[in-house]
Amino acid sequence: MLWLCIILLSSCNVVKRVKADEHLITSNTILEDGDKINSERINNIITQRTNSGMRKFFGFPLKLYIYNLARPNIDSIINANILSDSSKVKRKTALLSKKQFDNLIESKRSFNAWLKRTGEAPVIYDENKTIKTVSNLRKYYYSKGWFNNEITYEVEKDSNKLAQVTYKVTKHKPYILDSLKPFISSPAIDSLYNKFSKTTLLKKGEQYDEQNYENERERINSYLRNAGFYYFGQDYIRFEMDTIKTNHKVHTDLIIANRTIRGDDSTTTTPFKIYKIKEVNIFTDDNFNNRFKPIVDTTTYKDFNLYSKEKLRFRPKALTDAVFINKGDIYSDLARSRTSRYLNDLQMFRYPNIEYIENEEDTTLTANIFLEPKKKYALSFDPEINQSNIQTIGFSFSTGLKIRNIFKGAETLEISGIAAIGASKNRNDPEAAFFDINEFGGNIRLTIPRLFSPFNTDKIIPKYMSPSTIINVSATSQQNIGLDKQTLSGMFSYNWSPSNTVTNTLELFNVNFVKNLNTSNYFGVYQNSFGRLNSIAQDIGYIGNDSSLYDETSTTNRYEPADVFINEVLAGNTSLTSNDDDYLTVNNIEERKERLTENNLIFSTSFNYKKDKRKNIFDNDFSVFKWRIELAGNLLSNISSILGSPKNDADNYEIFGVAFSQYIKTDIDYVKYVDLGRKNVLAFRGYAGIAIPYGNSNSIPFSKSFFAGGPNDNRAWTAYNLGPGGSKSTNEFNEANFKLHLSAEQRFSLFGAFRGAVFIDAGNIWNVLDNVEEDAATLTSFDSLKNIAIGSGFGLRYDFDFFVLRFDIGFKTYDPSNDEGNRWFKTYNFRNAVYNIGINYPF
Repeated sequence: MLWLCIILLSSCNVVKRVKADEHLITSNTILEDGDKINSERINNIITQRTNSGMRKFFGFPLKLYIYNLARPNIDSIINANILSDSSKVKRKTALLSKKQFDNLIESKRSFNAWLKRTGEAPVIYDENKTIKTVSNLRKYYYSKGWFNNEITYEVEKDSNKLAQVTYKVTKHKPYILDSLKPFISSPAIDSLYNKFSKTTLLKKGEQYDEQNYENERERINSYLRNAGFYYFGQDYIRFEMDTIKTNHKVHTDLIIANRTIRGDDSTTTTPFKIYKIKEVNIFTDDNFNNRFKPIVDTTTYKDFNLYSKEKLRFRPKALTDAVFINKGDIYSDLARSRTSRYLNDLQMFRYPNIEYIENEEDTTLTANIFLEPKKKYALSFDPEINQSNIQTIGFSFSTGLKIRNIFKGAETLEISGIAAIGASKNRNDPEAAFFDINEFGGNIRLTIPRLFSPFNTDKIIPKYMSPSTIINVSATSQQNIGLDKQTLSGMFSYNWSPSNTVTNTLELFNVNFVKNLNTSNYFGVYQNSFGRLNSIAQDIGYIGNDSSLYDETSTTNRYEPADVFINEVLAGNTSLTSNDDDYLTVNNIEERKERLTENNLIFSTSFNYKKDKRKNIFDNDFSVFKWRIELAGNLLSNISSILGSPKNDADNYEIFGVAFSQYIKTDIDYVKYVDLGRKNVLAFRGYAGIAIPYGNSNSIPFSKSFFAGGPNDNRAWTAYNLGPGGSKSTNEFNEANFKLHLSAEQRFSLFGAFRGAVFIDAGNIWNVLDNVEEDAATLTSFDSLKNIAIGSGFGLRYDFDFFVLRFDIGFKTYDPSNDEGNRWFKTYNFRNAVYNIGINYPF
């Protein structure tokens, strides 16, 4: 009802600032041979676009409406209503003071200016701009091969000062490419024509397209610039076309001119020549402060000359491995760009600079590479004050030391540590210190700018892929956070980028050991499980209605009565039998408790593939594809089998008293953005993941399982609150080993830096091929997909340029935890909505 009122109100006010002899453009339509064109590319040709939201955002031109709220003659109004009345001015000045009165007047002007700045002035029909659009459309269709196109327009105006413009396009017969003849002045280029013409973009029989000619110019230029022609450029390439009396055929001449050399008062032409690299000089410590100092250290390594004004800090190989410009090679733009990229990836230097000097006597080039090293040491400090659902207040301090070129091979060593203390919200011991939470941790990370391997991998992963090796070791200890735990992890990985869009990571070894220190506090963390257990104990008379399985007098394990009750039930010492639902509930609680309190040892190998087609942060028409596969426990299992190691009571091998995990895990993540123009973007995401335990495991470690819900997932549920499947779980943290997720979101501009969005999320988690047997929580067939949860909603974003602050409201549209037939829109209201705050877009 509110939206209806706003729309009706706006319909009366959209022409509020439109003069009597003017008309507001409400629509632009392009008809191509009678058919309406929806292509954003063609519609963008129109010079006079309608106001934002005229056709979108419920047909409500929000920016225009905001603009109309502004007063065009604000100074006259202020003067007439306030300043012209001396008694009113005197009265207000006495009430507010002269300074406050002046501020009040200025605030009125500022607010009026803000309305104009934030809003959007009405787009008034202008025939001259319509004629310009006709001209631009004619040029566009001409560029696509319809040389004889005809463009007309019609304008429909009404008595409400509104106008609709229709452009009519008649294309007629297109022109087709027929022949391509080369006219090349330089013999060296002419000799290569048969090679670079094989992949020409100008194909006989295809319709003429001006963009293909431009792309062909770029292709030829790129080929020749990488074939040694240092002075060549696109300006030397041109096409001449003949279409006179050719029966809609295009005859094309490819003309490549000689090089033009311009002097002070003369211009000469000369054939292009192929240049070779005579020598490569690397200046290893070039900067402004030492620009007048002499070179004191000179080294020659594999045809590279290294010069230093101080003692050479790097091993020569570390620098020459980053250079793709080699003595004796022909000049290549590709070698230059790869060198620049690799040197930047090392993160050792500020703005590496590459210059070429021509040696006229022998048609060669000298390549000079200037490097300015960054400081060897960098120290960072990061203090924080925070709150969370487990602590009233907390203080943390992290520090890091970065050491560049630590072994003189352009390696980077990073040492960091964190220390934190906090006050928990639910302290069991009132006599304990106020700050009863603490966390300490340290991390050591070594980055080597090559593949650290005993084997030569250059043929498999050449250096232009910027290979690197990362060795990482970390340890953390937490107390009074959940179950308390100590974590020790180590990782050895290779990284390389085969292209500008593809990144690969091979984690050869990733070891993670987690030791839970306070397992007796399990029910203190998972209170919902304790509540169900306590309720069952009361129902069967195990304890009184006013009693509890919680022992307040205990100083060691206050939840020991709950553990005793579980043992009694499973041993058959209570009135519950194995066929009772309550017995199954107790059994499920025990199984989950065992899994979440057990220590974990994960020894895994994984491979990550990422293809990101986004060109820059302003690109809104791209896709990102990620794939990951992880194998854990195979090496330890094989070693244990070969050595004949004994198994524990659960028939599992152990290392240092811990049963190691064995599983295979893989997931796929795909994101697609579609740019609809005018800051309107349609975004899609699809995700699927599965982790299958086998061998030494019958379940997946909690840290490797999947969860659903949250600000970057299904936004109608909070994190860990959805699933598994259609189960009516009340666990604090719901997780499983199979996940599906789909999202679609349309993002649009509102006003200023504010953006809006409407979205729909679908997905869930299930258990599959593990030790969970509950039907509602497992994926047994395609019929289980009826338990896919659906959430929908809308959001508001504020763009700070360097990040986006996001607020989303999600509504449970289809809730699989409800009974069938009662799942759609049952809690679709603001009272049951989930409110999410996040940084940047969800995907």
